[in-house]
Amino acid sequence: MGSKLYVGGLPFAATESQLTTLFAAHGTVESARVIADKFTGQSRGFGFVEMSTPEEAQAAISALNGSQMDGRSLTVNEAKPQEPRSGGGRFGGGPRGNDSGRNRF
Repeated sequence: MGSKLYVGGLPFAATESQLTTLFAAHGTVESARVIADKFTGQSRGFGFVEMSTPEEAQAAISALNGSQMDGRSLTVNEAKPQEPRSGGGRFGGGPRGNDSGRNRF
């Protein structure tokens, strides 16, 4: 099992291929993903890279955290597990349920 890294401060034009190339200098890259806005498709400025071993992940963190990519300072650290989402949204999850506070009568 590999080690997943969070990469913040990515240029908005960064691609998964560039991310893979950048991290490949420090070990085997299992996967690289740039997170994009689901409506516009534009990069959100961060992504995740999975390295094949914890040692390679630590080497990448040491080498790349604080480094520059296209004039932007990168933040590289170990990714935290994703928090479970409540799924509340606009009309659900609250104490009033799905009526959104409107009186229908």
